[in-house]
Amino acid sequence: MDFPEAFTQQMQSLLGQSEWQAMLAALEQKPSVSIRVNPFKGTKEQLAILNSQFSISSVQWSSMGKYLSERPDFTLDPAFHAGAYYVQEASSMFLEQAVRQCPTPQVVLDLCAAPGGKSTLLRSLLPDDTLLVANEPIKSRANILRENIIKWGHEGTVVTCNYPKDFAKLGPTFDIIVVDAPCSGEGMFRKDNPALEMWSPANVELCAERQREIVETIWPTLKPGGHLIYSTCTYNTRENEENVRYFCQTLGAQTVEIPVKTEWNITGSLLPDFPEPVYRFMPHKTRGEGFFLAMIKKEGTLISKPHPHPKPDLDDNVQCSMLNVQCLINSLHQPIISRLIKHLYPLHMGIAVSEKKGNKTLPHHSLAMSRNLSPDAYPTADLTLEQALSYLRHEAIRIDDPKGYTIVRYNGMPLGFVNNLGNRANNLYPAEWRIRRV
Repeated sequence: MDFPEAFTQQMQSLLGQSEWQAMLAALEQKPSVSIRVNPFKGTKEQLAILNSQFSISSVQWSSMGKYLSERPDFTLDPAFHAGAYYVQEASSMFLEQAVRQCPTPQVVLDLCAAPGGKSTLLRSLLPDDTLLVANEPIKSRANILRENIIKWGHEGTVVTCNYPKDFAKLGPTFDIIVVDAPCSGEGMFRKDNPALEMWSPANVELCAERQREIVETIWPTLKPGGHLIYSTCTYNTRENEENVRYFCQTLGAQTVEIPVKTEWNITGSLLPDFPEPVYRFMPHKTRGEGFFLAMIKKEGTLISKPHPHPKPDLDDNVQCSMLNVQCLINSLHQPIISRLIKHLYPLHMGIAVSEKKGNKTLPHHSLAMSRNLSPDAYPTADLTLEQALSYLRHEAIRIDDPKGYTIVRYNGMPLGFVNNLGNRANNLYPAEWRIRRV
C-alpha cells in the first residue's frame, strides 16, 4: 500500500521505524472477517451451518464475536437478513469490555450509531429494562441504522435522527453515552481506499475539532457519575489521546481503567506525557483493524431510580406520529420515550406491530423480527434457500398454505410477512431492503 508521506512520518514518530515496518507488513495481509452473533436469534444450529463452511474462532474480548476463515457472500445468506448475526470489525467489539465496567444503566445513548454495529452490541449486553437510544443525524444513514435495529429484534430500542445539539432540552438523561466519533479513518485504510485518498493533516485537525465539539455538546445530557465511551478508528494522537486529555481538562472528566488480558496485545497510550488508560488496537498486534477507545466518567454520584416493575411489560401501545405506525413498548420506558418524542425525531421505537397503507392496516416487518412474537401468533411457512432469496429480492413467491398473513421462515428463522391469497403470496418484505443482485 502507498501512504501519504505525512502519514508515514506520523506513524514512524509514534511507533519507531522497526514497529512501523511490522505494521506495514500486517497491512499487506488480508483483513480478518468477523461477525457477532445475535443472542436473541443466533442459535447453535445456525453457527454450525457457518462452521461447516468456514473455520470459526472466537474474538477474545467479545463473548459473542467470531472470526471466519473466509469472507462468505453475506448478501446471499438469509440468516444475515433475519438478524441472526451482524458483520462487525473485531476490534470495535472491545466496547463490550467497557460497558461491563459500568453500573447497570437505565438509559443509554449511542450518539453516532449508524450503521448499527455498536448499537446491536449494546442491545445484546444491556438488561431488558434498559432503554437504548440509537441516534444518527444523517437521514440516509439513520434509515440503515433503523433497518439493522429492527432486524436485531429487541423491543428496548428507540432510533432517532438528530444532531447532538438537539438533545440539549433533555438535560441529564443518560447513564452511558457512546460516541464513536467521525474520524480520519486511518485504521480502516486497508479496507477503505476512499479514506486513504481523503487523508491529510488538515483533515485530521478538522476531525479532532469536530470530535471535541460533539463531546462537549452532548456532555450536559450525561448524568453526574455517568460514563462516556469515546472511540475512533484512527491512529493519530490528535484525535485520540489529545482529545481525551482535552475532555479531562475542560469537562472535569476522569479516565476509567478497563481490565484487559495480556494475551490480547492491546496497546496503551502513545502520547508520552499522557499515561492514562486508553486502548489501541494495532493490526500488527491484534487481529483486526485500527481502533481506539477510552472511557471517561463525569464528576458526581450516579443515582438511578429503581424501576417500579421487576420485569418488562409490553402491554402499552404508543402511536408513532410519523409513519402511521402502531408501536409496542416496554411500559417502563414510556416516560422517557414521551420526552424523546417531544424533543427529538424518532424513526423507530420498540416493536412496530402494524402500519396503515391507504385504507389497509398491515402487520409491520418489525413484528416478524421481534424476539417477543409468540411462535403461534401467525401461521408460518418454511422456504427453501431459493425461495428465501426470491422473497428477500421482493419477488413473488408461492406457498401452499395457509392463507392470509403468514410469516415465512428459513431454517426456522422468520424472514418477514406475506399475504397468501392462494394463487399467489403478496410479498410484504420492505422493498427498500430488498436484495438488488440477481
